[in-house]
Amino acid sequence: MDSTTNSQRRPFSIKLWPPSESTRQVLVQRLTNNLTSNSIFTQKYGALNKEEAEENAEKIEDIAFNTANEQYDREPDGDGGAAVQLYAKECSKLLLEVLKRGPAAKEEKELASDKDTSSETFFDISKEQRAFIEAEEAENLLRPLKEPGNCYTKICFSNRSFGLGAARVAEPILVSLKNQLKEADLSDFIAGRPEAEALEVMKIFSAALEGSVLKCLNLSNNALGEKGVRAFGALLQSQSCLEELYLMNDGISEEAARAICELIPSTEKLKVLHFHNNMTGDAGALAISEVVKRSPVLEDFRCSSTRVGSEGGVALSEALESCTHLKKLDLRDNMFGVEGGVALSKALPKHVDLVEIYLSYLNLEDEGAIAVANALKESAPSLEVLEMAGNDVTADAAPSIAACIAAKQHLTKLNLAENELKDEGTIQVSKALEEGHTLLKEVVMSSNFIRRAGARHLAQVVIQKPGFMLLNINENIISDDGIDEVKEIFKKSPDMLGSLDENDPEGGDDDEESGEGEANEDELESKMKNLEVSQEE
Repeated sequence: MDSTTNSQRRPFSIKLWPPSESTRQVLVQRLTNNLTSNSIFTQKYGALNKEEAEENAEKIEDIAFNTANEQYDREPDGDGGAAVQLYAKECSKLLLEVLKRGPAAKEEKELASDKDTSSETFFDISKEQRAFIEAEEAENLLRPLKEPGNCYTKICFSNRSFGLGAARVAEPILVSLKNQLKEADLSDFIAGRPEAEALEVMKIFSAALEGSVLKCLNLSNNALGEKGVRAFGALLQSQSCLEELYLMNDGISEEAARAICELIPSTEKLKVLHFHNNMTGDAGALAISEVVKRSPVLEDFRCSSTRVGSEGGVALSEALESCTHLKKLDLRDNMFGVEGGVALSKALPKHVDLVEIYLSYLNLEDEGAIAVANALKESAPSLEVLEMAGNDVTADAAPSIAACIAAKQHLTKLNLAENELKDEGTIQVSKALEEGHTLLKEVVMSSNFIRRAGARHLAQVVIQKPGFMLLNINENIISDDGIDEVKEIFKKSPDMLGSLDENDPEGGDDDEESGEGEANEDELESKMKNLEVSQEE
């Protein structure tokens, strides 16, 4: 089933994430070697034995992978480079922590083990190697769930592909547990199975869990389509207390979206609804908007990369007006256009509790971006994350965006990459960040046709923020002298400045060659020096 995400709108690029299973295993082996081999750290703190080293190496890699994968999910349009860097960085950090901790005492390990088994509530088989499982392995794998008096309230069967035999083994076990279960993660649990077998497995799990009172249900990464959604019909129809529902990368088409709207009886308690990376389209968005309308306490809504155009964008925006408790909104990588952006701007004043908003790659253009910025300025006083990358925004929209930013004193991350703000818009944004913004950690302004003046001004502002971590101004047209100036500003904290490898100092063409570019930049910065960003209309 086709689950691509509007790739026709951007050039082909090599994806660096996720790493292959063999790559992950190689990294685990390297980590194990570092924990057992002779080094300055093992000489000082002690080397781990092979068993303990392998256990810690697997944990380190798994934590780092999940952390980086979350980063990649937050930036679905990137090539995965940022996720790879974070993966390596987290592995190094965690490895150092384990080395400094040294080998654990046997008594401590036994005590921790006893404590874990006596109060275990989460049964998770997703950490094992990705594989098909059949009846015999399922018997062994699921044996802890059959123990009398167990306290499991959450199960995760992700990353293992259940065949019919394994599903029939799981069926009576799930029936016995369903009155105590609160969370069920069935994401990616039929991968590689023929459609007929996969649908039958879904029906078995659905019937076994029917009548359970779940708070969280994750059916992501199962290529459901309409047939799959209806295969889970018995389970979905029996749920009236769901607080979290995840249907990401499920091939949710127009028909599947309608089936979801039809089968879920109540979403009055729903707080989290995620539909990332589906083929919903405008017609499907109309159905999803009906689910949103019936979810008055929704706090976290994600409908990114779902091929939604202006009509669907308007419908979703109107539905969101009823969600007055929204804290996180992610609509990235759709085709809302100006009309969808304007419709969204009418809903935003209702969202006073909004903390994170992701509106990148929506084709908002200046008109849509200005409408959204003006609306956000008057609402969401505690906004921490603002992303509006890749929207064809020019310097004409900069005053509105800057005024919005100036009003958001809790901002920790700002992403305006892949627009056309140039120096003029960049300096206005910089001015907006000058006063306050002590919590700011990351600013992304890559690919904005920024020259020397804009880069220098932005760098001078963010370097002053006490907890600042990263400035990304790569893929711009900063002169070599400008690059030197920026690096000089960050000379005491070089890690705060992102890579500049893809900057094109020749991007200014004739102006740069004649020296006029530099003169124009200095003149612009001089004119903008006394610019004041107003938070008033």
